[in-house]
Amino acid sequence: MERREFISKLGQLGIGAAGLSMMPDFVRGAIGKNGTPPNIVFILADDMGWNQTGYIGSKFYETPNIDSIARDGIHFTQAYAPAPTCSPSRAGIMTGKYPARLHLTEYIPGDQYPWAKLKCPKMVDRLPLEEVTIAELLKPIGYSTAMIGKWHLNVDKEYKPGRLGDAGSQGFDVDHPNDKPEPDADPTNDAHHAIENTNEALKFIDMNKENPFFLYLAHTIPHRPIMEHPDLIYKYQTKEGSDKLINNPIIAAMIERMDTQIGRVLNKLDDLSLSENTIVIFASDNGGYDKLQAQDPLRGGKSMLYEGGVRVPLAIRWPGIIKSGSKSEVPVTGIDLFPTFAEILGIKNLPENVDGTSILPLLKQNGELKRDAIYWHYPHYHRFGYMPGGAIREGKYKLIEWYEKSFYNQPNSVSLFDIENDIGETNDLSEQMPEKTKELWDKLKTWRKKVNAQEMTVNPNYDPKRALFWKEGLDPKKAESIGQYY
Repeated sequence: MERREFISKLGQLGIGAAGLSMMPDFVRGAIGKNGTPPNIVFILADDMGWNQTGYIGSKFYETPNIDSIARDGIHFTQAYAPAPTCSPSRAGIMTGKYPARLHLTEYIPGDQYPWAKLKCPKMVDRLPLEEVTIAELLKPIGYSTAMIGKWHLNVDKEYKPGRLGDAGSQGFDVDHPNDKPEPDADPTNDAHHAIENTNEALKFIDMNKENPFFLYLAHTIPHRPIMEHPDLIYKYQTKEGSDKLINNPIIAAMIERMDTQIGRVLNKLDDLSLSENTIVIFASDNGGYDKLQAQDPLRGGKSMLYEGGVRVPLAIRWPGIIKSGSKSEVPVTGIDLFPTFAEILGIKNLPENVDGTSILPLLKQNGELKRDAIYWHYPHYHRFGYMPGGAIREGKYKLIEWYEKSFYNQPNSVSLFDIENDIGETNDLSEQMPEKTKELWDKLKTWRKKVNAQEMTVNPNYDPKRALFWKEGLDPKKAESIGQYY
């Protein structure tokens, strides 16, 4: 179903909370105990690593409120971001589609690398307006919608009221955007807008306590520049384990700030007696930046296709539907949220080419997912991470294709890992298991054709001496540091 037809069909129904009992099968699904559709509060962290939550096992990072979402609901041990960087991951989450299908595969605007061996494809510079977002899925059936915090799906971050391409033109009634602070911002004055964003979120909840709402609260924590109040940093500098590479006192202070604000949102739901009929989701857009904090036991970090770049925290609470203390080890991905919300509300005719799979059977623990694999396509060089590549996760195996090598049919073009037994991706099985390697590699290449992924091409301006420079005048030492993982 095309976007206009889809939204028009929903809009014609004119369904609000009071009319839910008369909803046709087209939009009738799971409803709350009071007969109204569930509210949805989706909290997204920015560059938060899988190992930076207490419920996963960290003894250094303090996340009691995030942990409570996992404790009172379900947490996924193998949840994945749609991409290893920000904009494509958020685009995938918002639409339920692979970033490769959207032709938005790197953070906006990305780095061009004019002298690299391969030329990166020219991707779209914003989330296409014809794409249906989660807000546009929910708004026509009576939901109030709000985007508060980081959008990062327009051509730039010069947000202005009513500007085309910002969240307000993608189905959000309330659009309160902001971005990470400048490096010289005052760390004692809510530099990352955590308090500001939460205040706005509480206003929105108060205003919509009588009708269903979708709140997308997108923090910029713990994205660089890392900064926080000195007193809070000192707490972690003096904490046992602060000297370990896996722990960063400044990031820990930032995460505590965010977690405290998440607690305020949860308390507001309790105060208004909304908790029983509200789905609360916590996730991160991609893995943590490994040069600031090791992602152990995972390998790599943000901008890499290793687990450290794409495995993220994911916890979901829905009282009465999700059993407290549940855990799932089934691989899931951010693009699954869109179809999950649709199934919850009984929306059967989705927009064309939604790639995600509803995880409602996992939430209810009454079924399995019908999906063969999860895919990634990252045809870009990144100043902080790995080289261009693609990946597939099927069962316990994960194959990564390195585009610079595969493009020229060079040895070691792919790596194969048994994630179930080698979470750190230390043992490449590609030579030991040639049949499995070929099977997954063929599936990965077939998938790219299926979603019309943009491929890299020969760069006629290739200069091996400047290949890793993304701009004129770059310090060679900075460029050389990029290749240490390759």
